[in-house]
Amino acid sequence: MALTYLAIIVRVLLNPFSNVFQKQLTGRGHDPLLVNFISYMTLSIACIALAWQIDWTSFSGEFWGYAALGGLFGAVGNGFLVMALKRGDLSVLGPINSYKSIVGIIVSIIMLGELPSLIGMAGVGTIVFGSYFIFDTTEEGFSLKLLKSPEIQYRILAMVLTAIEAVIIKKVIIHSDTTVSFIVWCWAGALFSFIQLVIMKTDLKCSFQNIKPHDMRIVIGLVACIGLTQYTTNYTFKHINVGYGLALFQLSTIVSIVLGYKIFHEESIVKKLVGALIMIVGSVLIIFS
Repeated sequence: MALTYLAIIVRVLLNPFSNVFQKQLTGRGHDPLLVNFISYMTLSIACIALAWQIDWTSFSGEFWGYAALGGLFGAVGNGFLVMALKRGDLSVLGPINSYKSIVGIIVSIIMLGELPSLIGMAGVGTIVFGSYFIFDTTEEGFSLKLLKSPEIQYRILAMVLTAIEAVIIKKVIIHSDTTVSFIVWCWAGALFSFIQLVIMKTDLKCSFQNIKPHDMRIVIGLVACIGLTQYTTNYTFKHINVGYGLALFQLSTIVSIVLGYKIFHEESIVKKLVGALIMIVGSVLIIFS
């Protein structure tokens, strides 16, 4: 269990940094969908060495079906995430992810039969209450008007799609293991993120040429963070319920708020931190339910 908690800590710390790198790259004018594809593509190439040691013919059709479905939800969800980060504040968009545990619990009930307790439901309510303090720092405040903001819409879509992806990943892990599930996550994500670029008629040659040498440090940091984040996510899901794992990951909310304040000079830090702490209390209730 100690390794599981270590994986959670690594995931909590690194995930917000991957968001920072994504925001920095899109802030330099790079296409969000290209940033998404580069992450998957680079990880896919790195996985080739591991893939030679695996007997891929031993896996069932059900395994490949879940792998493809997870790749689709993940690629599209992460594409929306990068689009949101290009437009919005990291300290506002980060806490929205706290709702991911709620969506994960609902989907887990349907696909995995993981039922929450009354304490867990109280945690859900606490998370919703805590979000008020975060969104009240925006111009629209905590209201339906807030949902009209493109960056909020993109982030919510990303949150829902990646929550569903998390449950599907658990299915893939059940049919394989942590390493295999990570490899197929990278490959399927690269495929579907490339399809996104084709559908959007992105000029790949021009887009790649726009990546300058001074961008490479950020790209390397992004790929490393995303790779470690996803591997530790898969390891966590192998050992605990998806809904509880997603709740534990919300500890990264505070990291997102601090990074948004320190790096991008985002405002209303105190109120955002109060909201984040309340949302974390909700996550803790879910964890111990």
